[in-house]
Amino acid sequence: MMTTENLLIELFVEELPPKSLKKLGDAFAGQLAQQLQSMGLTDPNSITTAYATPRRLAAHITKVLGKASDKAVQQKLMPVSVGLDASGQATQALLKKLQALGADVSDPVAAVASLKRAPDGKAEALFYDSLVTGATLETGLQKAVEEAIAKLPIPKVMTYQLESDCALPGWTSVNFVRPAHSLVALHGQTVVPVKVLGLRAGNTTQGHRFEAAVSPVVLVDADHYAETLARDGAVMASFAQRKAEIARQLDAAAARIGNGVRPIEDDALLDEVTALVERPNVLVCTFEKEFLEVPQECLILTMKANQKYFPLLAADGKLTHQFLVVSNISPEDASAVVGGNERVVRPRLADAKFFFDQDRKRTLASRVEGLSKVVYHNKLGTQGERVERVRAIARALGSQLGGEALSRAADVAAQLSKADLLTDMVGEFPELQGIMGGYYARHDGESQDIAFAVEDHYKPRFAGDSLPRNDVGVVVALADKLETLVGMFGIGNLPSGDKDPFALRRHALGVIRMLVERGLALDLQQVIALASAQFGTLLPDAKLSNDQVLHFVYERVAGYLREQGFTAQEVDAVIGVRPQWGEIPKCLAAVRAFAELPEAAALAAANKRISNILKKVPEADGHISEDLLQEPAEKALYAAMRATTPTANAQFDAGDYTASLKTLAALRAPVDAFFDGVMVNAEAPDLRLNRLGLLKALHTAMNRVADLSRLAS
Repeated sequence: MMTTENLLIELFVEELPPKSLKKLGDAFAGQLAQQLQSMGLTDPNSITTAYATPRRLAAHITKVLGKASDKAVQQKLMPVSVGLDASGQATQALLKKLQALGADVSDPVAAVASLKRAPDGKAEALFYDSLVTGATLETGLQKAVEEAIAKLPIPKVMTYQLESDCALPGWTSVNFVRPAHSLVALHGQTVVPVKVLGLRAGNTTQGHRFEAAVSPVVLVDADHYAETLARDGAVMASFAQRKAEIARQLDAAAARIGNGVRPIEDDALLDEVTALVERPNVLVCTFEKEFLEVPQECLILTMKANQKYFPLLAADGKLTHQFLVVSNISPEDASAVVGGNERVVRPRLADAKFFFDQDRKRTLASRVEGLSKVVYHNKLGTQGERVERVRAIARALGSQLGGEALSRAADVAAQLSKADLLTDMVGEFPELQGIMGGYYARHDGESQDIAFAVEDHYKPRFAGDSLPRNDVGVVVALADKLETLVGMFGIGNLPSGDKDPFALRRHALGVIRMLVERGLALDLQQVIALASAQFGTLLPDAKLSNDQVLHFVYERVAGYLREQGFTAQEVDAVIGVRPQWGEIPKCLAAVRAFAELPEAAALAAANKRISNILKKVPEADGHISEDLLQEPAEKALYAAMRATTPTANAQFDAGDYTASLKTLAALRAPVDAFFDGVMVNAEAPDLRLNRLGLLKALHTAMNRVADLSRLAS
């Protein structure tokens, strides 16, 4: 049995892009392991550990062979009729093929004798057995490291110069995400002599830029990488461990302050800060309380986005005047670090206060006219024209959902909804659009309903986000999202693959959530047509694009409901009958309960059969003449329907969909008997139409809650 050793690869570089670091570290380690595995250089039970700090990408891979096993390979050469002539001698084509494979063809007869003949489809073919020598770790690792570097998810590389180490003096150009300075490749304690990016592998690296105990840091073997870096280099190499340590220190610092104070939760910020430090040290800083007069969203955003600080929230969720800094150094006296960060944040907060004060000198209403000078899309006009479309849609939706009062309030909120785009604060922080509009609307004396609607009309902004808080906000949010969907589809800006630059999938999901979770009594096809009508002649083929929007939204409905835990069959069955939006959850629960009944499978199969029959006979209208019922089975089915459907319909009308389907389950036996004993397509036209009418009435009665045929396997 071949012995194995653990392998360590480290690429030491200048500061890597923090938002990409985790992805780069995982990709580097994953590609290395995959390449070595494909060459047979790793054990099936090898474990790969990725390391990533601001200045290094590394991977530790267990059970790596010094040389891969030799491998027997059988290759198909060609059909026997091509490789051998009539006398069984090798043709020139066969000899050339063997020679290209490195086989000895000095004795053609012996060469042919070494081949195997075996059936290959309808013909017989020649096969050549050879032994492929396993790759050595040196050659295999060289290829693996090159591949891992080439396949890193780097959007843009740097070109830099390295002094040539060859006989000729000069410089060589290197392309990589950041300049690389050293390479470590250790198989156990042995350096593997690979070379990439102009670097030769060794066993030394650099530790913390300021706090390393020694320089360089010598790595004695592959298995004590993290420990050696921590001890001699003052570096925590593992991204995951460093992230966990920062989270621990953040919580501990907040606990020391007391009074229920907690750091803001933001996993993306935590990842980014983890990618900025090699030795985290959390410090508490403060700013002047007067800045708390500014909306806390502004202060939080400027601290997070510009400075990578963690704001501290009080127990009631309000921002405090303290914040946490994750430093990359740990001096005995941290006062200089604390003071420096406090000085840096002060002008940022002062800017936010200045923007807030300046913005409030003008009302939102006074800014609306300026939207006519802001281009929304070159095919769809200005933001001002867009606002007018949203207003019209909002007025109509408001009238449908709440009458004149809701329509007027939605019109006002829609008119003001985009005005904050022209404020200094939103100009500096686009993420605050809507939020600042709400603050400024309150300052201007608008009602709380209007202010909430202006603030909330972008909601839900992301998966799991809350819906608008009031009816006005829901109406304006629906109008805004419908205007975007209809407009973008109308000019051909459809999502494709993973590309969705206008976030149309998110807009569609927002529409769905408001319709379903708020139980809105709206016909989606009608409201899409309503939105489309506001574009006048801007949309080249409005009917086609409206149909595309409808299909697109219903596709998202199915996905949204499956994410709630319902199966594709259950979702298809309910969506197939297009129930009222607010009834969808109850219909799904009813279908799930029905599917558990012993009669469910047979009734679903019968429904499918009935659906297929009725598709061919559109004239079937559900009319039944009792006098034309001749066979005992059709009479029994008719009687059973008269006994059960009134009860089932009453339960349906009362909203008890589960009970309605359970009542209809009693029809299983008479339905089975009908198909066993009755010829639907009777020769006599009146009998045939009567039986089709019976099936049509049965189909209508059974499919009010859901299209049960879609439950058939």
